[in-house]
Amino acid sequence: MSVLYDIPGPQARRRILIGSLIAGVVVLAVLVVVILRLAEQEQFTAEKWGPLLDPTTEEFPLVWQRIGLGLQATLAAAALAVVFSLVVGTLLAVTRIVSAPWYRWLVVGVVELLRGLPVVVTIFFAARALPALGIDLPTLAYLVIGLTLYNSVIIAEIVRAGVASLPRGQAEAAAAVGMTRGQSLRLIQLPQAFRVMLPALISQLVVVLKDTALGFIILYPELLRTAQIIVQTTKNPLQMFFVVAVIFIIINYALSRLATYVEKRLSRSRTTPDGAAPAPVVQEGAVV
Repeated sequence: MSVLYDIPGPQARRRILIGSLIAGVVVLAVLVVVILRLAEQEQFTAEKWGPLLDPTTEEFPLVWQRIGLGLQATLAAAALAVVFSLVVGTLLAVTRIVSAPWYRWLVVGVVELLRGLPVVVTIFFAARALPALGIDLPTLAYLVIGLTLYNSVIIAEIVRAGVASLPRGQAEAAAAVGMTRGQSLRLIQLPQAFRVMLPALISQLVVVLKDTALGFIILYPELLRTAQIIVQTTKNPLQMFFVVAVIFIIINYALSRLATYVEKRLSRSRTTPDGAAPAPVVQEGAVV
């Protein structure tokens, strides 16, 4: 029995089936019209798709070499941004948790300010403000700084929510055995918070990877920027950006499946075979 909605009866199921069939026919009709229009514009010719699908063409190895370099640049920026965002975000979360009331407003203000800014603004600001201050860095560094400024505060809120979701007895037990607030966070609460929020953290990787495409505004040679350069020669923007979209979809789908797998594994590990919650384990005087 569902607790969210009533189970549909025979007439409701019939209406749902009819509505689904009508919607399917409409979508199929729109898809046929789009394909026919593209065919009229010669978008399915070998000349358009050859550089991407036909290894016998002269452009094929050069195009995929450039796509490979763009993908490497995208993954490099995403990996660096993820590492720095995790470090800075964790520090922000811990600072907000342990901060005294008289300066907590400063931490909260920084977090809310960066959360409210579009990531494209932080990237553009890093690429323009730092050189104006005499700090000249590679384009990759500007992109990573911009991504880190935005995603670190998101991760900070994820980590803070993970710590807040833990039972209060964890911190109380740590204080009872003489641990400081910092020791309690470092040894007991943060490890559990990361485990609880790991699926959300992995899902954030998808956001970071997609946001690397904004590097084109500072001329960073990531995958989207590389595709734009290739299109200037091959004259097949629809086909090229379709391939780029497929690459992003495959990578992001793999990350999403990884998050789902981790969440299922963690859900199983938090319960015993009979479905009961595991008993607390006492190690070195602390409840884990």
